[in-house]
Amino acid sequence: MGVFDSDGTDASGHEQVVFCQDRQTGLKAIIGIYSTALGPALGGTRFYPYESEENALADVLKLSRGMAYKNAVAGLDLGGGKAVIWGDPQRVKSEGLLRAYGRFVESLNGRYYTACDVGTYVPDMDVIARETKYVTGRSPEHGGAGDSSILTAWGVFQGMRAAAEHAWGRPTLAGRTVGIAGLGKVGKYLAGHLIEDGASVVATDPNEVALAWARETYPQIELVADTHALITSDIDVYAPCALGGALDDDTVPVLRAKVVAGGANNQLAHPGVEKALTDLGILYAPDYVVNAGGVIQVADEIGGFNFERAKLRATGIFETTKRILRLADDEGVSPAVAADRLAEQRMSEIGRLRSIHL
Repeated sequence: MGVFDSDGTDASGHEQVVFCQDRQTGLKAIIGIYSTALGPALGGTRFYPYESEENALADVLKLSRGMAYKNAVAGLDLGGGKAVIWGDPQRVKSEGLLRAYGRFVESLNGRYYTACDVGTYVPDMDVIARETKYVTGRSPEHGGAGDSSILTAWGVFQGMRAAAEHAWGRPTLAGRTVGIAGLGKVGKYLAGHLIEDGASVVATDPNEVALAWARETYPQIELVADTHALITSDIDVYAPCALGGALDDDTVPVLRAKVVAGGANNQLAHPGVEKALTDLGILYAPDYVVNAGGVIQVADEIGGFNFERAKLRATGIFETTKRILRLADDEGVSPAVAADRLAEQRMSEIGRLRSIHL
């Protein structure tokens, strides 16, 4: 995996990749800036025990590219970036490590704004903010937006409604069965929206705490053993809400759902999966389109947070998803390709304006 690759893979096209290390605190981090064509790069920090440095680099390159496309389609004047901290957050996360990381973010002088992601939380952002002003997703007590998964889930629900209308003619999940893989930050809020809308929910999660929460909060959720049991069950919609790569050569052929719309990033394991879904008649609502509610929320924080304004913008994911699904039909391409084209068009057209001297 090379940063300077030019063969069209996710590794190509990055403006900047920064490796950050502080031996005393154990910090090992990589910050990837894919594009600043639309503005400063915005994307969360993932804290995860990767098997190798190569895996960590591959993830940050893929995630930062995805953020550029997500921010573009969401209509934000922000570029795309992402960071990963290599390590087990349960073992090595500390105030010192987070503040050391904040110093590295500050050193980029506003080219990159960070926020929460897998393994990092609102209190972590408050610690990081003691060393840098380029951080969002802070607690309300510190003027921040708080938990970004709230609007992430709301946006996924809106995208799912749009996909339901495209597939079945009505913008509702009432009477449908939705399978959620992952009842963590986003999945638990999504489950609530679906149940309120009249859907039946089947779910799985490897974390017993998440399962206990589901049994206590929504006893009507049917819990199954694992993701394979979920995707091969009689569901109408599959909602991947955990880590990426949920749709691959093994899962797609046995998937019984007719719609895929979930909160996980980078759901397509590799190029070509989107065509396999289309060939099987499965409607895929592109992940970075429907899960943009969180980045909309934290982006709103940069200029002074207003929840109702951010929620209104996240509600617009419904219309954005409808537009992309129509575009895919009109152009005879998959929704993933249609979304990419829309993002690339905006990055090109609006980014070009930066060449006009002021």
